[in-house]
Amino acid sequence: MTDSSLEHLARAAGISTQWTDAFGETHALSDNALHGLLEAMHLASHDLASRQLSLLRIEERNNVIPALITVDVGDLFAVPPIGSRPSFVVLYNESGEAQTLQVDDQNRCQAPIQYGYYKLALGVHHLTLAVAPKRCFGVGNRLRHGKSRAWGLGAQVYSLPHRQDGGLGDSRSVATLARAIGKAGGDALALSPLHAMSPGWRHYSPYSPSHRCFLNWMHADAAQIFGDTALRHAITQAGVESAWTHAHEGRLVDWSIAYALRRNVLRHMHAHALHADPSFRDDLEHFSVEGGDALHRHACIAARQSHAVLHAESTSWHRWRDDWQREPAAQRFADDHRGDIDFEVFLQWLSARCWEKTCDEAHEAGQQIGLIWDLAVGFEPGGSEAWAHRGCVLDGLELGAPPDAFNPAGQRWGITSYSPWGLRRSGFQPFIDLLRANMARGGGLRIDHIIGFRHLWVLPQGGPSTEGGYIQLPLDDLLRLTALESWRHRCIVIGEDLGTVPAGLRDKLAVRGVLGIDVLLFTRDENGDFLPPSQWRPNTIATTTTHDMPPLAGWRQGIDIEQLSRMHALRDGELERRMQERQADVARLDDAMAAPESGHYDAKSHIDFVARSRSPLVLIPVEDMLGRVEQPNVPGTVETYPNWQHRLPLDAVSRLEPVMQSLDRALNEAAPA
Repeated sequence: MTDSSLEHLARAAGISTQWTDAFGETHALSDNALHGLLEAMHLASHDLASRQLSLLRIEERNNVIPALITVDVGDLFAVPPIGSRPSFVVLYNESGEAQTLQVDDQNRCQAPIQYGYYKLALGVHHLTLAVAPKRCFGVGNRLRHGKSRAWGLGAQVYSLPHRQDGGLGDSRSVATLARAIGKAGGDALALSPLHAMSPGWRHYSPYSPSHRCFLNWMHADAAQIFGDTALRHAITQAGVESAWTHAHEGRLVDWSIAYALRRNVLRHMHAHALHADPSFRDDLEHFSVEGGDALHRHACIAARQSHAVLHAESTSWHRWRDDWQREPAAQRFADDHRGDIDFEVFLQWLSARCWEKTCDEAHEAGQQIGLIWDLAVGFEPGGSEAWAHRGCVLDGLELGAPPDAFNPAGQRWGITSYSPWGLRRSGFQPFIDLLRANMARGGGLRIDHIIGFRHLWVLPQGGPSTEGGYIQLPLDDLLRLTALESWRHRCIVIGEDLGTVPAGLRDKLAVRGVLGIDVLLFTRDENGDFLPPSQWRPNTIATTTTHDMPPLAGWRQGIDIEQLSRMHALRDGELERRMQERQADVARLDDAMAAPESGHYDAKSHIDFVARSRSPLVLIPVEDMLGRVEQPNVPGTVETYPNWQHRLPLDAVSRLEPVMQSLDRALNEAAPA
């Protein structure tokens, strides 16, 4: 039986001592789980005296004057108790104009009716007041010419080919597809995550980034900036013509080869092509100055990680010989490796300019939303983002998921995130920077696992997920800041609200204007029958499947069941039983669509069905438009499946054109309730 003082300490630390699974069953965290989580938070818990000391530490942490307060426009907010209660406070807007706010007898003020960031002066103390709109910037705010609904495609960037891609999809591939979507009447292209990655990974995942504010330079097509001739010259000078062609012809992405080829070629471009035109050098210098300390700190870590790969070291700064918890180690490396750091800044400049060009091409083609970026839920504990914000990270904890029917042992994701107390202490600055960096790059932002705004399943690093638990996050603060930044950037917000969603969270997200996701394969009633589109949620984007599920053609064939059988060695008859259940589900779906009994996947029927939903934005994965069967990612697999590696055929865009035209007609003809 759990000691009440242990439970009290856990709750004070933001840990939920109970959790509810996908079937509605409540589970209590064991004493071992509570001790493990508290110890990872550096809160001693194994006897009453240590718990009392830990409670005092939490109380001291909570009594710190906040650096930032969030409030909705026009609402009341509490004035922090600093000294004697004032009768008024002074507020400064972003232009420096002052206004006086009266403080009522309950120590509250009324927020301005104009959203934005304000400086709040309380005597000698100053803090930030973030005044948020009630809702995020919406699809309707983005559309013009009388449009009320829009459509677009979703693409895994690495999978999109072009003739000079060297085996990896890039910004030119995306630009080609974006133009085709705009020409067909579409308004959006949702991308897989493009965050900066650590080098030297054995198993690549775009959801395990090094730093989410910066870009994965491997997806930058240098020819967009320097021209095809300069790129071909660099490939020749690097001596990789044959390897570049061979990589292009592969059906799967070989990430290690792609990394080596691109780094070699871009080294040559940095040394030669950059100096062909003074405007390039001037623009790079401007970018470097504008990026400031954050850019150069990332470049320092990235250069050190590349150095580690060359010397067969770990890329985690926790394991480097020098103590990188302290600044002198970084400064010594920067002094000795200035050229390597300059190269990393160049890579970020090239990436930023490539994606700016691609974004412009999407809008020039007629897209009214444009690129939708994907924000991963966390980052590597030993990567650049964790180093830049060392005082705000859930140090010693990693993210995962609780046990469920598919993963009885739960999941460990090997990534971490920000602590709620670290965010508050920093005035939420890392989170604000993250929103700004990603929202500035396009017309939309998909937030992966937005359930993490409410709570995160955490576990001690390296420990079993069954010994994890949920830690509470400041949901209202995160949503207000998201809404505020979405309006400042005119950026729609999509929250991946799939899986075990806490009660009431979807309603709260809807009120805030965060679009949920309705997935065809999941939109069913309590009997398992597929819901008609008129009953789908109106405050979502509508889609057919996700990157963690097979495309519809593969789902109909049961390839995910076959993969599950290979992973878990299903008992005799179990595979056959599940395949029979799948065929029954396929028949249910065909019945719901009133589709002809063709016995095979028909993209038009499935897409037309989704287009009849009430969603303001329909996003269809490229794989479903093409009738592909390969699943981009199979959760829980590492060695047994080529996750994040499948490439599309070279003629993919031309094959998409008639299907996109059909989708455009279907959306225009649909009359959502």
